[in-house]
Amino acid sequence: MLRLVGLSVLLSIALAGCATSRSDDVAYNPAGFAAPDVPVIERLSAEYLIAPLDKISINVFQVEQLSGEYQVDLTGKIAMPLVGSVEAVNLTTSQLQEVLKERLSVNYLKNPDVTVGILAATGSNITIEGAVRKPGLYPNFGKMSLIQAVAIGGGLEPTANAKRVFVFRQVDGKRMVAGFDLTTIRTGQEPDPEIYRGDIIVVQGSRMKENWAQVLQSVQTFGIFRPI
Repeated sequence: MLRLVGLSVLLSIALAGCATSRSDDVAYNPAGFAAPDVPVIERLSAEYLIAPLDKISINVFQVEQLSGEYQVDLTGKIAMPLVGSVEAVNLTTSQLQEVLKERLSVNYLKNPDVTVGILAATGSNITIEGAVRKPGLYPNFGKMSLIQAVAIGGGLEPTANAKRVFVFRQVDGKRMVAGFDLTTIRTGQEPDPEIYRGDIIVVQGSRMKENWAQVLQSVQTFGIFRPI
């Protein structure tokens, strides 16, 4: 019992020393530690293609009954008074504007002035799942790296394997997957890859289902995208 108590005291002292001592690897209060760069506010690209469940605003100049907020349904269409059902999915806002102008000018308006905007872009989402603290769907409007995406997902769980992080992506009509090692990315030994909208990030961990492990096993040593 005395030995156990003594060991406990020694461990407490050792941990206290580690907690209060300064790091030898980081400079403290350096003179050149200036203010950060001005943050760049990312915005949705003008080339963004409207996706199902996106919420859009449509303004028809001086026609209030046609102006308002519309949600794209799961079939990719919106329903407007007078105009009826309009295909919106896979169009940019500029392209949808031209479609609506043409439809309205046929029977209702002469030279209609139509403006379309994106209020909520579900098509810009990425999926983060596996051994992260907050799996789910997250928006990605601009540039995002893998490290940033994992951080948005709440970071790694204790059961996560940082060497087994996989990104699923649609490339040239094929489902592709690449494996990444966060430990080497964090130390700068390997680049931090860019994450694009539609990507699915899976962090492997001890609690993941066996079928996921089987799917990912063939790509565990690769850092390039391969078809699955």
